Amino acid sequence: MLDALGWFFGNLWTGFSGIFTALADTGSWANWGEDKASLMRFIYYGASVQLFFALLSVLMILLVVGLFYRPLLWSVVRGIEWFQNGLGRMFAWAGLFMVLQQVMIVFLQRIFRESAISFGFADVVFTRDVSWWSEELKLYNAMIVALCVGYTFVQGGHVRVDLFYAGAKYRTKKIVDMIGAVFFMLPLTVIVWLFSWFFMWRNMITPPVAVTDTLDRLLLKARAVRWNIETIGFSPNGFDQYWMFKMLILSFAATMFIMAWGSFYRSLLECIEGPESDGKFIDKDQLGDDIAEAAAEIH
Repeated sequence: MLDALGWFFGNLWTGFSGIFTALADTGSWANWGEDKASLMRFIYYGASVQLFFALLSVLMILLVVGLFYRPLLWSVVRGIEWFQNGLGRMFAWAGLFMVLQQVMIVFLQRIFRESAISFGFADVVFTRDVSWWSEELKLYNAMIVALCVGYTFVQGGHVRVDLFYAGAKYRTKKIVDMIGAVFFMLPLTVIVWLFSWFFMWRNMITPPVAVTDTLDRLLLKARAVRWNIETIGFSPNGFDQYWMFKMLILSFAATMFIMAWGSFYRSLLECIEGPESDGKFIDKDQLGDDIAEAAAEIH
């Protein structure tokens, strides 16, 4: 037990001090153009124990300070929810673009018998086969799923399997929310990040990197590393930028990691302050219809 606590707090201190080390020596991990070894360091530390504990140390400091000065913690909660709402409301428009693009494809392909669609201005023209645009519609779906999930969580629109929650006392609900954030949301997002990080980089550079690679092994690979962004489609003229989907997986993990902490902070503050702070400062969409508002509250 003591060894485990020593390992935890030792890594916590190492992660916190590592933030200042990284900021003081950005060339060792951000100078990708001139030093390929810096790229490999970035890849290694991007899914490392050091990065996890660096983030954890900052978030725990905010928690401790915020318990003594609650306006600070409420500001963090409001900032996280503002970011999630803004991101979600922006990328929710992808649904409209998806519908308009599908209508355009149907008209151009079925009525005007066009085989390609071009967009451009002046001498810059982007031309792709109709099948490319058809397959690209999946990217809009991925944007909505990956980037609007935190927004949905803030709005209370996520699916909840309720066995006892509705009938529980107010503070019991908040404790359940905190347990869910710490033991379910956070581990899930960390696991998704760890695997999707190397999954993305394997399709961005060569030689490929793996989650089992040590820093020394990656530095050895730096001698031969070069950019090799995957542009292979499922059909000859189909969508060929599938690396974007891999970046969206990372975006999902990052936004939900932040959202998990925001949910934990909010639940903790509401538990401490009582029912009068329930929903405090939360920015929910106004549907403009009493029936729709009631249905949203039920779900």
